[in-house]
Amino acid sequence: MNELLKIINVVLDNRDKLAVSEISKSSNLRNDCGLDSLDLAELTVRIEAEHDVDIFENGNVETVGDILSKIYE
Repeated sequence: MNELLKIINVVLDNRDKLAVSEISKSSNLRNDCGLDSLDLAELTVRIEAEHDVDIFENGNVETVGDILSKIYE
C-alpha cells in the first residue's frame, strides 16, 4: 500500500496539489485523496506502467482497495 501512496502523491505533486499522508483500502480516490479526472488518468498510466494492469479495464474504481484488488488479482 505504501507503493500506491507514493504513486498517488507523485500524481498530486505533478498537479501542485497537497500530498496525502496516509491511505487505507476504504480511501476514496476523489474525496479522500483529492484526485480529479485528469489525476485518475495519470494514475492509471503510472499503475499500468509499473504493474501492467489497466485499473479501469472492467469499470470504474473508486477506492484504494479497488486498485489493490486489480493489481493483486
